[in-house]
Amino acid sequence: MDTIGFICERTHPVFWPVAERLAARGFDVVFFDPGERVTHAEIGDLAALVNETVRPESFAALHYADRVGVPTWNGFVPTTALSCRLVAFNALEAVGCRIPEITFEKPAGDSVARERYSWTGQPTLGGSGDFYQERVRIDPIDYKYYAVDDGRETHVRVLTARSKLTGQTDLVSEGDVDITLAAQVRELLDRFEARALGVDFVRGEDGFYAVDADPAPSFTGTGMERRIADSVASLTTIGA
Repeated sequence: MDTIGFICERTHPVFWPVAERLAARGFDVVFFDPGERVTHAEIGDLAALVNETVRPESFAALHYADRVGVPTWNGFVPTTALSCRLVAFNALEAVGCRIPEITFEKPAGDSVARERYSWTGQPTLGGSGDFYQERVRIDPIDYKYYAVDDGRETHVRVLTARSKLTGQTDLVSEGDVDITLAAQVRELLDRFEARALGVDFVRGEDGFYAVDADPAPSFTGTGMERRIADSVASLTTIGA
């Protein structure tokens, strides 16, 4: 029986149902606690490895899995590269996304402070950080694009949510997919040979700007559990 490993909380609202779907298809599923080291022996026994956390322990597991040929649902390169915010912004710009202006000195006007790495801190409005971005949004809404490649096609869904900068992140509603933004997200996924990505956009006076990329999105509220299960299964001999 093929075993699929998840670096993820067992009670995750999306990946636990995904695991149940995979178990119903005949897979064995094992969860590894985020932040804990996954041993080489544990990885070697897997048919595929799925990671839902951006942490150094996950990077080590993905690096070893890639090295020994265990298929990963986003490997070491896309996960580590897109977790480095300056690299992610460069990649987003390369696929045609508009990016708010970046400075390394705190500007006089409104700005969003960011850390270099996504696992070291959340953006803050008016705070201090490793670098700063011009505040371009005209509403307090994030347009969160989620993409999943199921092995045959890439599915995209959009959720609108209150910005983290407001202190509230409740989901507002499912949004309409903008064809141009969806194409940019798909191209980013293809360039990094990833199976899943999340990209956050904000609306500025002259259109949309990309403000974050997530190589390990939670997919909470997207209703994409079946698409994710199809995508993970397609990594294995059984699902191919």
